[in-house]
Amino acid sequence: MKMSKKKYGIILGCAVFIMSLFTALHFIRKERQITIELGIFAGSNWDVANANSYVIIDKAIERFEREHKNVKIHYSSGILKRDYSEWLSQKLLLGKMPDVFMILSDDFNRFASLGVLKDLDKLIEKDPSFDREKFFTTTLLTGQYNGTQFALPYETVPTLMFVNKTLLQKEGIEVPDSDWTWDDFLDISQKVTKDTDGDGHLDQFGMYNYDWLDAAYTNGAVLFENGDNKISLVNEKVTQAVKFVKQLYDLNQGRKVTQEDFDSGKVAFMPLTFADYRTYKTYPYKIKKYLNFQWDCITLPAGPNGENISEVNTLLMGINSKTKHEKLAWEFLKLLTYDEEIQMDIFRYSQGASVLKNVTGSKEAEVILQEYMEESERVIDNELLSRVIEQGMVAPQFLRYREAVSLATSEIQVIIENDKNIDSSLKILQNKINEYLKQ
Repeated sequence: MKMSKKKYGIILGCAVFIMSLFTALHFIRKERQITIELGIFAGSNWDVANANSYVIIDKAIERFEREHKNVKIHYSSGILKRDYSEWLSQKLLLGKMPDVFMILSDDFNRFASLGVLKDLDKLIEKDPSFDREKFFTTTLLTGQYNGTQFALPYETVPTLMFVNKTLLQKEGIEVPDSDWTWDDFLDISQKVTKDTDGDGHLDQFGMYNYDWLDAAYTNGAVLFENGDNKISLVNEKVTQAVKFVKQLYDLNQGRKVTQEDFDSGKVAFMPLTFADYRTYKTYPYKIKKYLNFQWDCITLPAGPNGENISEVNTLLMGINSKTKHEKLAWEFLKLLTYDEEIQMDIFRYSQGASVLKNVTGSKEAEVILQEYMEESERVIDNELLSRVIEQGMVAPQFLRYREAVSLATSEIQVIIENDKNIDSSLKILQNKINEYLKQ
């Protein structure tokens, strides 16, 4: 039975309508799909080996895209940390800054001052699910510029004091407690600094790479007060710090201690980051360094006017101030920095510590830290780690801070090595740096 022309026309019309509807829906869906650009770099922010640099990010992206069907997160892979600042600067010049991006410590002040970063205070105030108190105070402060929150912390590492336990044991000295002082440090350094092979030259030393800034922090010195871009070197706490480092330096009788001396087990103490601790306490990297002696980490020694604290460095993440997808960018930034599951992955796949108090202080984090260490190795106490992060020092956030401190460090080393009068030299140096900061 033949179909009538009328029925055929109706069926054909319906088919065309349905096809047109599906085509329209396809294009509508395609038009509605949003791409969030993410700026990240490969490897570790802490300059240690990391074979899992994309794992945390990829897991976060998979979860975010699953929860937001029309959103794709895109990033360019293979950008090394040493090239990342230049890559971001090029993006800025081209008007193609990522919506969300990692911020190196050397770039934060510049980006914040140029208006590149979105003011997060407004987003935080509008978000009832966000609680600043969940972050370590120091990590949150790192992302503030002139009192405004321009970035959130993603990963953090405090500085610790590396202790060569084998050397101390050989000399009959106990590893210091976490509340040790400058006097303890100097006393131990005096005892271990010696000529062990009788050739008339020192070959065993108390410390390597401990400088005036480490001492100043642990003596309660504040180099830049109340946001004032003027360095303060002419005060008792800084003077005490420089004189203390001079005492340690003089123990070596002009012999320049090197990294090689330390690596070969001839030095008792060296400041290092928590990332170094995690990397070289575990296989396979443990076999590449420090295999010929046992070692551990404690706090830095406290000065007469200070505490057992140290500088805390934090990797930040922020939002492009010109993003067209503010709400989604904020949600993705929160996932990376504020979500406890993602932050626990910092312990699983990176070398730093989580920026969240509950995560870093958790039993789960402690178990993860212990996983790749020998049973005989003592994992760092989570309570101690949390305290070192929470009570640590944060570098002031203003332009040219790092240049000013770098200049101070090089000049103070000259003062120490050339036996100059410390009080008068610091006064001259303070004036020199403050003139530089005025320019």
